[in-house]
Amino acid sequence: MALLRSYVSGRWHTPQEAGRPLHDAVTGEEVARLSSAGVDMAAALDHGRRTGGPALRELTFHQRAALLKALAAQLREHREELYQLSLRTGATLGDAKFDIDGGIGVLFAYGSKGRRELPNDTVYVDGAVEPLGKGGTFLGQHIATPLRGVAVQINAFNFPVWGPLEKFAPAFLAGVPSLVKPASQTAYLTERLVQLVVDSGLLPEGSLQLVCGSAGDLLDHLTEQDLVSFTGSADTAQRLRTHPAIVRNAVRFNAEADSLNLSVLGPDAKPGSAEFDLFVKQLVTEMTVKAGQKCTAIRRAFVPAELADDVAAAAAERLAKVTVGNPASDGVRMGALASLEQREEVRRSLKALLDAGSVVAGDPERVEVVDADAERGAFVSPVLLRAADPERAEPHEVEAFGPVSTLLPYTSTEQVIELAARGKGSLVGSVVTADTEFARQLVLGVAPWHGRLLVLDAEDAKESTGHGSPLPALVHGGPGRAGGGEEMAGIRGVLHHMQRTAVQASPKVLGAVTNRWVPGAPRQEGEHPFRKSLAELKVGDTVVAGPRTVTSADVDHFAEFTGDTFYAHTDEAAARENPLFGGIVAHGYLVVSFAAGLFVSPEPGPVLANYGLENLRFLTPVKPGDSLTVTLTAKQITPRVDADYGEVRWDADVTNGDGESVAKYDVLTLVAKEQR
Repeated sequence: MALLRSYVSGRWHTPQEAGRPLHDAVTGEEVARLSSAGVDMAAALDHGRRTGGPALRELTFHQRAALLKALAAQLREHREELYQLSLRTGATLGDAKFDIDGGIGVLFAYGSKGRRELPNDTVYVDGAVEPLGKGGTFLGQHIATPLRGVAVQINAFNFPVWGPLEKFAPAFLAGVPSLVKPASQTAYLTERLVQLVVDSGLLPEGSLQLVCGSAGDLLDHLTEQDLVSFTGSADTAQRLRTHPAIVRNAVRFNAEADSLNLSVLGPDAKPGSAEFDLFVKQLVTEMTVKAGQKCTAIRRAFVPAELADDVAAAAAERLAKVTVGNPASDGVRMGALASLEQREEVRRSLKALLDAGSVVAGDPERVEVVDADAERGAFVSPVLLRAADPERAEPHEVEAFGPVSTLLPYTSTEQVIELAARGKGSLVGSVVTADTEFARQLVLGVAPWHGRLLVLDAEDAKESTGHGSPLPALVHGGPGRAGGGEEMAGIRGVLHHMQRTAVQASPKVLGAVTNRWVPGAPRQEGEHPFRKSLAELKVGDTVVAGPRTVTSADVDHFAEFTGDTFYAHTDEAAARENPLFGGIVAHGYLVVSFAAGLFVSPEPGPVLANYGLENLRFLTPVKPGDSLTVTLTAKQITPRVDADYGEVRWDADVTNGDGESVAKYDVLTLVAKEQR
């Protein structure tokens, strides 16, 4: 039987001992053997820091994003192979797609966000420049730079592909290498995933390593620059969080723990309503996808007391149609748990839950299966319980990590909010209702205990990704029992792997550090900057144009031409009464238009298009007779990786004859990399 290998220090490592057996969740057959014997954990971390980190930091955010996109495309070509291997974990094809396609989707998502929301640079500028002195010569700016360590991820068994990739993507985009330690039960699928990544040759060496087997003394070698991201049980998270090296070095520790996630049916959702049907369908789906082995699955289903019988009957009818068995067989909707050990854990938890309620659907003791042996495979029946008393502790404290959920009746909005908090923190909750006021009360009431909330109704149902589907753009994590951490969350997830630093300096130095022009930094006047290609243009290149006098005829014509006849531009008496103006003023967009007419270079050249304005503010009213001057300065230059042009952000400052700023904004243009 094959020994799973680790990929560390730039090579594949074969264990120095036979290792422990891993079994097919469906047949019980041995799939592989697992051991990390002989892996030098300290050397692996050092390899990530000395080889992977520097190679990643040489790349810009856009270059890293492009590699993520290319890797996603490469892995997509191997989905069928991964699907087939996933069958051995007990997953149906739908389960496998949830895991594998979901993980690949995270790579695509971060590849896209990196290009759209991060600069083509190696430093991230966080927020606006802060003036720290009256004269403008002392400024502050927050920046974020990659940590110089390794992002160590310790994953759960339920998502052997999505789990590693959803942690890897933001770390890689930040410029931090990763070391993956998968859970034992399904490590053979993660090993194959990493083989595909390594064989692609797309990633810099050292940016991704794999340890199959025990973590050994891995955590002992962590430094203040490393990070740990854990997915698993709350008890294990607590033990890891207090590891001496993590405590001593204040290592960033992110935990995503199993939680007693809830779904609440609104009182308005009567039988026959779209929301009633959505609630029941979602509940059964969350119980049976991945055989209920999702950290986001619904464990507590709160329903109005008067609707409890209806929900129980409708859910039982749906569950009766769920066929359990070999996931490779036609018609099977739910496969096996990941291991026999996991099956015994679910059975133990079920016994505790049965002390507080009764069975609505399913059999806790036996299960009928298709094309498999119910005892050799890790099969259980989906079981829906009903709590006799929603105040009892067990449903709010005991989690059966499988296809098990409990119906809990409630009698008031206040009660269900209070009961929700007894879960002591959850990854996700959902509210199914068409009543917007009830939705508002529930969201605001339970939000402090949840990382994510889905409000489901007939309007968003067609596009909703569902209760149990974390999304790369949003927080995946939760407070309290759920671990207290946040994964993914778009660019927030990237910044978790970076150090935020406040830099205090002169405008000139601050501009050099951030590669952006800041107010007070030097400007260069000379050839019109619109005549320069991206290769020739420099941050700080400036054109000063004007003055142009605004006349009453200009204001009248603009009002008539555009249809903007707001009284401040057309009615002298009314405008005089306006405390902000005291008379007729020019339209703000007339000012912006005149400014464009002043700074534009009209001949064909490197500037290809103006594609927007940002941060526009009108600061001082412009009255007929005022003269306008505009100063346009190249603020930021961003070449696009796969195009022959890039983006230039210009600082525009329009002033009146007294030197007062009347309008400030950023102009965005697309500029050719070379002269046309």
